[in-house]
Amino acid sequence: MSNTNPIIVGLDIGTTKIAAIAGRKNEYGKLEILGFGKASSNNSVQHGQVLNIDNAVLAVKEAMAACRQSNPSLNISEVYVGIAGHHIKSLQTRGDLVRQEMEMEISQADVDKLIADQRKTYIPAGDQIIDVIPQEFNVDNFQNIKNPIGYSGVKLGANFHIITGDKYAIRNITRAVNRSELSIKDIVLQPLASADAVMCDHDLEAGVAILDIGGGTSDLAVFHEGILKHTAVIPFGGENITNDIKTGLGVLKSQAEAMKVQFGSALSQEAKANAIITIPGIRGMQPKQVGVKTLSQIIQARMSEILDFVIYHLKQVGMDNKQLNGGIILTGGGSQLKHLLQLTEYQTGLNARIGYPNEHLSSGYIDELTKPMYATCIGLILKGYSDFERKKKEFVTSNAEFSIKVPEQFKAPEVTIVTDEFPEETPVPPATMEGRKSIWDKLKDSIYDIFKEEDDTELK
Repeated sequence: MSNTNPIIVGLDIGTTKIAAIAGRKNEYGKLEILGFGKASSNNSVQHGQVLNIDNAVLAVKEAMAACRQSNPSLNISEVYVGIAGHHIKSLQTRGDLVRQEMEMEISQADVDKLIADQRKTYIPAGDQIIDVIPQEFNVDNFQNIKNPIGYSGVKLGANFHIITGDKYAIRNITRAVNRSELSIKDIVLQPLASADAVMCDHDLEAGVAILDIGGGTSDLAVFHEGILKHTAVIPFGGENITNDIKTGLGVLKSQAEAMKVQFGSALSQEAKANAIITIPGIRGMQPKQVGVKTLSQIIQARMSEILDFVIYHLKQVGMDNKQLNGGIILTGGGSQLKHLLQLTEYQTGLNARIGYPNEHLSSGYIDELTKPMYATCIGLILKGYSDFERKKKEFVTSNAEFSIKVPEQFKAPEVTIVTDEFPEETPVPPATMEGRKSIWDKLKDSIYDIFKEEDDTELK
């Protein structure tokens, strides 16, 4: 039986990379990945904002070309786009609607009108409303209602979380996407997209903070009792850590990034004091030696600063460790730093875990597609399906799309369990046993060679 759900594409325009993922829900409500492509941002994006539109267009086209190449059956024209950056702000508002047809139950149309009225809220000149998110509703004297549809009453009201951004920053994203021969279905705040990808209903109920550590920014979203309480964009990310290493150790940016990924730790006390990294000299200069502990101290200083911002924002909205029983979920590319969970728990006093975007994915995909760095892309697809299921937007599907399958290259290889047991009727030749013993001896020797000079590592 063919799948008649639409194919939705998420486009994440980040500081270090641009990623595009095409997905569709299967008959079990799980997301199938049908196309995937990525490209370097080509220095077109800084701190989440598109600054060089020409370079951004080239990078978006490269990512989309890779996505189409991964599945030639795809016909992509519309995308959901994530947005972040220093310019993102949020505010709380209150709205009320007096219903004329009070005998009728509250409908989705009433809720939509209440939300639409909030888009008339006064905001500073130069800003633009990105999203209006209702929090708790009330109907007449009944308070803290999550979904008012079906209730009866005269007055419908709600508290709202309104997200705004600089209209010129939004315009640059729109231009870059449109000049890449794509149209934007919707623009979504990145931390909300990431939260959709890595959270489940239990997280929402328990109360949780999502910290998406990207290249140029770290995005925060706080949920409590199923309601979005706060969003914030922290102006530091993985690129800042790399630049700190580059400046502090006097190395090239590419070398700083390689050291961060291979040897970096967010807890300097976990780094070995006598471990040394040897960096090749530039243009005939002498090689430079850097202590792993020194490298970790630089990383910890910047990560501690990011976590200080998290603590500040949590205090601003009155969220402490008694209310956020779900703790902090770390996602994004920067969440892969070693010992970051320990530093987060130590500094915030909250439990922490890595958020992988596989909460809503169907099983059996390669590890690459379930990395935290693609949480935003997966979340953008889920946002598209939320619009589709609530009939907020029109989606057109063709008969040709119904039969598109998951490419074999995205499927994880089946695990074959190998045992050392042999059937009784097949005796094991002595030569085979000797050969097996010699293989294990060689493996043991190779492992010994790897670790015997552990304290002197050379970066090549």
